[in-house]
Amino acid sequence: MKGARQKRNLALGAVAVTAGAGLGLGLWISGGDGNAADSFPDDAAAPSATPSPSRSYPMSRAPRTIPAVRSFAAARGPGWRPAHGERVVVGDASLADEGRLVAGELGLTYAGQQKDARAGDVRLERGGGSGGNPESYTMTVRDGRVTIAGPSDTGVFYGTRTLKQEVHGAGAAPEGVVQDAPAKPRRGFMLDMARKFYSADWIEDRIRELGDLKYNELGLHFSDDQGFRIQSDTHPEVVSQEHLTKAQVKQIVSLAAGRHITVVPEIDSPGHLGAVIAAHPDLQLRNAQGAPTEGAVDISKPQSAAIVDDLLKEYAGLFPGGFWHLGGDEYQALTVRDPEASYPQLAAAARRAYGSGGTVADLTTGWLNGRADTVRAHGRTPRAWNDGFFRGTSVQPAKDIEVAYWTGKELGARPPSDYLAEGRKVINYNDEYLYYVLGEPQTFVYPTGKRIYEQWTPRVIRGTDAVPARYDGRILGGSFAVWSDRAGAQTQDQVAAGIRMPLRATVQKLWDPGQPQLSWPEFKALAQKLG
Repeated sequence: MKGARQKRNLALGAVAVTAGAGLGLGLWISGGDGNAADSFPDDAAAPSATPSPSRSYPMSRAPRTIPAVRSFAAARGPGWRPAHGERVVVGDASLADEGRLVAGELGLTYAGQQKDARAGDVRLERGGGSGGNPESYTMTVRDGRVTIAGPSDTGVFYGTRTLKQEVHGAGAAPEGVVQDAPAKPRRGFMLDMARKFYSADWIEDRIRELGDLKYNELGLHFSDDQGFRIQSDTHPEVVSQEHLTKAQVKQIVSLAAGRHITVVPEIDSPGHLGAVIAAHPDLQLRNAQGAPTEGAVDISKPQSAAIVDDLLKEYAGLFPGGFWHLGGDEYQALTVRDPEASYPQLAAAARRAYGSGGTVADLTTGWLNGRADTVRAHGRTPRAWNDGFFRGTSVQPAKDIEVAYWTGKELGARPPSDYLAEGRKVINYNDEYLYYVLGEPQTFVYPTGKRIYEQWTPRVIRGTDAVPARYDGRILGGSFAVWSDRAGAQTQDQVAAGIRMPLRATVQKLWDPGQPQLSWPEFKALAQKLG
């Protein structure tokens, strides 16, 4: 970790304390890699905090939250604790939803937009924050009141999560000033609800949990070989018996939006389409001997692209967020020694499309680009798994397709640095740390929060080694993922319990990839206290 600067403000009697340290020196914690997102401007690093006139109060201790706040300026004073009849007020009408939510959670009265100040108030305001980061916020506890300010509604919301956690864990918010912001803009949880059906209530419970932990993405992988789990009007024939209705999905999306979480849908293609193929067997890929290829559609047939595009367009109206996961992984035509010989129809289509040198990998890359065009037309940024990007192709994936890097075990595996050196944006789904695979098939074991907390950072994208620090700015963040390979291995409740500590450890390292101030036993005890 880079040497941090000590900050003192003796004139005001305030001492900046490192989050979680309890007393002492003021540090802006850096991830140690020179990334500007991991540090704060000089004028934000030592917030003014006027102490109580009474010296009978000890210097306050930093809030204990998950993720930990990144800076706290301590002061002498009683702090703030909720009391019956006290108000939550807002300085901007756009903060009404955040105000109502935290008022209900803390047992306060939501009083709307007000200009006056009363003892005990919690005031939410636009402005403040750090370094232009829209997810930053400042929380000031002074004179028996709390003010949470941020440059966006999202930053203010995260301030209310800090207040809620501190009140829940300690009964009160400490006197002083928190200034906080995440190091990484993408902090995600992905759920494979295709191979195992998860109820709407279970998903909504996870959204509430994720919101309190300051996650901002929920990925829903709802189509695979074993199931297609959301109602469809354009192709009802592909939908599994157990599925979510569109009304349920709208409720999920609405709840997520209220927690500042973007829902990122995924219809994986051209592999993992077994549920679609079950209703359209004519689209299944077959090799030169006529044997069917599991889960794969024949991308030489225009009808294959047509049905997938129908579904992408249909669900664009259901999922209004800015991102779309296209999958692109494990297309079985490219896992054989000689794809052109094994799948002559694909080879012929590649030559027609890209000339005499066209390959099956070129054709598959063209498929990915075509689906990216479809979602881009609806204002979405496309994303694909790293094994959907191939070496040595004459056709290149579109530059705006984000790389969801999960493994380095595929045929012709490319290290993360290859993508980063090309200037691509990468999201870390490292299967060594962040994959919770039901039933622990192959070499997978259930990840532990301890291992993530002590060993993983966003720069550890493949295996256990970190990529060079110079690439940190191209790593957008990371996502913890639940995969339902053996659907019956755990119940929904067991999954929720199993991912509880890994989720908390992951977001701590995405919010601040530096060495945590708390030991793992201390962090685990804090998580238990916060609930």
